[in-house]
Amino acid sequence: MIKITKFGGSSLANAQQFQKVKHIIESDPARRFVVVSAVGRANKHDNKVTDLLYLCHAHMQYHVDCSNVFQMIRDRYVQIRNDLHLKFPIERELDALWNQIKTSISLDELVSRGEYLTARLMAEYLGYAFVDAKDVIRFRYDGAIDFDFCEKSLQRVARNNQPFVMPGFYGSAPDGRIRVMTRGGSDITGSILAKCLHADLYENWTDVSGFLMADPRIVRNPRPIRKITYGELRELSYMGASVLHEDAIFPIRETNIPINILNTNEPDNPGTIILNEVTDDTKEDAIITGIAGKKDFTAIAIYKNHMSDAVGTVRKALSVFERYRISIEHIPSGIDSFSIVVATKDIKDIIYDILNDIRKEIEPDQIKISDEIALISTVGRHMSAHPGISGRLFAAIGKNNINIRMIAQGSDEINIIVGVENKDFEKTISVIYNDFIQGEELQ
Repeated sequence: MIKITKFGGSSLANAQQFQKVKHIIESDPARRFVVVSAVGRANKHDNKVTDLLYLCHAHMQYHVDCSNVFQMIRDRYVQIRNDLHLKFPIERELDALWNQIKTSISLDELVSRGEYLTARLMAEYLGYAFVDAKDVIRFRYDGAIDFDFCEKSLQRVARNNQPFVMPGFYGSAPDGRIRVMTRGGSDITGSILAKCLHADLYENWTDVSGFLMADPRIVRNPRPIRKITYGELRELSYMGASVLHEDAIFPIRETNIPINILNTNEPDNPGTIILNEVTDDTKEDAIITGIAGKKDFTAIAIYKNHMSDAVGTVRKALSVFERYRISIEHIPSGIDSFSIVVATKDIKDIIYDILNDIRKEIEPDQIKISDEIALISTVGRHMSAHPGISGRLFAAIGKNNINIRMIAQGSDEINIIVGVENKDFEKTISVIYNDFIQGEELQ
């Protein structure tokens, strides 16, 4: 069995966390291939190394001395090396990096050094080989991952069956220059490794024990999610339930390699398993999988008589938003009207320009704007098998005197989205959770 294990920055924040990681790795011989993030935050007053590296670059851009910031990075790595009694010459690596900072270094290469240095220390600590991501992870010119190159390279490295540690977050461009992924990209690196080595399981170790059915800041002690499909995860992640980088699911979704979200600080907790399909559901499973949402959306409602008889009206309105490069969240529609829902922050400075262009394009009879809207998504693969779920959800919300401003449901019937006023955001999530989860527990 092959398990890919990826550890996030909080799992690597100091020597004590390194020790936890080593215990986890040594407890299972299937954990032979390890991906690490950069050293993270040990407490809320601490700093992530990657943030400090970005700060160094910002100082460089404005010709401001960043030696104090870099000293913080140096101290973190030297302390971990010393506390673990390792021999890796971290000072030499840091001196070389400092010389590059003072002369010339790209942003991508600079911020990638957090993962690189963490992986060097972890490789020695585990007694594993070190594999540099720039040698095995390749981007195409369009920014996409070159999976053919990655698979050949990683298969070649793994051929001798020697365990290794690899830094996440970066790879190389076709010309050999280091290129980083988006923040949280180490999750993607682990997913690439799982796909290319045909792993049986991808373990993503972090500082939480998987996903919860609702935000614990809103719902007290929400139930953990033990199993979730990739589709459900995508819906919840998009609406703000963020534990795993959402792009991490794409490299392994087709192969149905499970992802297990686990807690380095509670290694015996089973966490959350993510699968393409969940085939062993039981009738005891909850109807809904989770609830998530975000505030601060604006709905632009467009009215035009006999719009249903015209062709291209919606397309013309959407082309306005496309010109301004505004992402559309939802498009609820009626016979002679439709609404375009967007994030308020994306349009607040150009709203009147957009309205003027819409009037020119489609000559509507009326336009209404509603802001301070929150979108809440109720997600569950079991909902389509239970008649009346939408009615039950709307009834629960209405019974608690919450006004629904918008309703949308996906064609795959795994989510129902309601729009409410910002002020009712937390109350709505609590109402839905109490009706579907606590209500079931009382039955």
